[in-house]
Amino acid sequence: MNSHQLSYNGEFYSEDTALFSADNRAFRYGDSLFETIHCNGTQIQFFNEHMERLQLGMIQLHMEIPDNFSETILKNIKSLITKNKSFLGTRIRLSVFRNSGGLYTPNTNRISYLIESSKLEEPKYFLNKKGLKIGLFDTYKKTFNSLSGFKTGNSLPFILAGLHKSEMKWDDCLLMNERQNLVESVSSNLFVVKDDILFTPSLESGALNGIMREQIIQIALDLGMTVYDDCVMKPEQLMVADEIFLTNAIVGIRWVVAYEERRYFNRSAKVLIEELNKRAFV
Repeated sequence: MNSHQLSYNGEFYSEDTALFSADNRAFRYGDSLFETIHCNGTQIQFFNEHMERLQLGMIQLHMEIPDNFSETILKNIKSLITKNKSFLGTRIRLSVFRNSGGLYTPNTNRISYLIESSKLEEPKYFLNKKGLKIGLFDTYKKTFNSLSGFKTGNSLPFILAGLHKSEMKWDDCLLMNERQNLVESVSSNLFVVKDDILFTPSLESGALNGIMREQIIQIALDLGMTVYDDCVMKPEQLMVADEIFLTNAIVGIRWVVAYEERRYFNRSAKVLIEELNKRAFV
């Protein structure tokens, strides 16, 4: 039996245990939210920010938030890391879904939660040695709405984008909204540097309200950089950028070397990830 454990509603099970029936609402309707969280030992990076975003999403979906929910999740994550002996870098996926019952209209707003862990190659954030090659995915548009800032169980746009980047042999690709503005990549927020000024698409463009996005914006401001976090960004701006990098809570920053025939540097990305590691790992 596989000894790797997961946590379901506070109880621990082997990861090969069948936990759900066919009427699970996350499976049937995508009636769920999730967070992916970086841990180093039992130190959890930006835990409060993750839980704040998750609970705001739960409110949007009319899910009941259990009493002492953050404290319970924190305890269970640390226990899971200990059970799985994952004392270096760990990726946690925390999924929350409405309990079974009903068709499109639920019978209850009570929730269940699942915590999964997997080991990371590096215990801290590190900058990729080889720059990424990226392109555009404009077959499916990501639109701004009350849920676009959260990680929901409906990930089909990102799945299609992921398939497209694999077909094109890119490392990542950028999604666009209905106005042909840049939004984000398959799993990361987008940043562009031009003349030492940092630009990132606005949340109103449909971008995820990324935990790492907020950290990088604050670090850049603290370092004296000019930051515009409310941008309407067109693909043409990529062609005149000095740097492009992508951010998410698991890897921190990944720098881009190529978009079409354009090539980029990574000076700002190096400075930002160094400061990020100073703040994230105490």
